[in-house]
Amino acid sequence: MNSELDDLLAILERAPAALRTLLRGLPTRAPTGTRDDWDPHAVLGHLIHGEETDWLPRLEIILQHGEAWPFVPFDRLAQFEHWGDRPLDELLDIFAQRRAHNLDRLRALRLTPGQLALRGTHPELGTVTLGQLLAAWAVHDLNHIGQIAEGLANPYAQAVGPWRAYLDILNR
Repeated sequence: MNSELDDLLAILERAPAALRTLLRGLPTRAPTGTRDDWDPHAVLGHLIHGEETDWLPRLEIILQHGEAWPFVPFDRLAQFEHWGDRPLDELLDIFAQRRAHNLDRLRALRLTPGQLALRGTHPELGTVTLGQLLAAWAVHDLNHIGQIAEGLANPYAQAVGPWRAYLDILNR
């Protein structure tokens, strides 16, 4: 592997622990006020669904078929149907297990820098590279970790009083 891929793997590897630290032991439906009303439960279900149907399946499509076989569209709302009745702590464990399994599979591929330039076809975005897919996977995690942090902060927007002026997370 190369250093860019190693850096992405480090982010992907740490996401489950970061989410556990933020969320373990919180009420099943922690009070949040996210822009899109996705509570931590919904975000975790979304991340699990992505582990099962999005990132590695798309990587495998690129490796096996290139641009000739477009990715299957991703259902961004499937978590509400598939994971809605599970406790938050259970979802944290499921996400960690799925992610560890996927990272083992990814490492076993021993991707080369040349393979990172291979192309695939996203159903909405068009041509993408395998390297872009991996970078998007890591940034997707960071985006949702930020979304959860924002949601956990928002219920305190009034309680912080004038300090809100210094707390960017409350002013997005």
